[in-house]
Amino acid sequence: MQRDDRVTAYIERAAPFAQPILRHLRELVHAACPQAQETLKWGAPSFVYNKQILCMMAAFKGHAALSFWHGDMVTQAGRESQRNKTGSETMGQFGRLTGIADLPDAAALTALVHDAMALVDAGVPATRKAAPRAPIPMPDDFGAALAAAPAAQAQFHAFPPGKQRDYLEWVTEAKRAETRAARIAQSVAWLAEGKARHWKYER
Repeated sequence: MQRDDRVTAYIERAAPFAQPILRHLRELVHAACPQAQETLKWGAPSFVYNKQILCMMAAFKGHAALSFWHGDMVTQAGRESQRNKTGSETMGQFGRLTGIADLPDAAALTALVHDAMALVDAGVPATRKAAPRAPIPMPDDFGAALAAAPAAQAQFHAFPPGKQRDYLEWVTEAKRAETRAARIAQSVAWLAEGKARHWKYER
């Protein structure tokens, strides 16, 4: 099992309802595919097998999601009933997950992971690609704080889009004004030191 501290951090900051789902999926994928390596793709935890994405999971405000990279080539392989009941693939192949009970049981999900591995081993190309998420506009208050700290502002703009997004999400997801202000102040301090949002977990 190869763990990535960034995935641990992602799970820890997910909504309380989503954390058990993500932990369950993490353990199940590693049990089914011990060779899987963890990483972040488009800001979401992903499992890579033989240098190809096997599946991805994500947590949102009101639901979580699981998506196999080969999509319906995995879930339609004799398991039509496991597909998202809405027929939509925007939330992965299993719809909006609000609890572990929304997923197939462990045996069925393990079989799906094995099917996905077989497709990778066979060199079958995925039928779709995950689209990058829409950019988050710079909030006025965060922008003003950065403008007042040139070193922090320069570092922010030097970061790639993914690391910029980490800061923007952290600031904009704050529910209270006090929390938002504290996060902006902390962001500026870290940026002035050249640090990414998740610098504590970087290797």
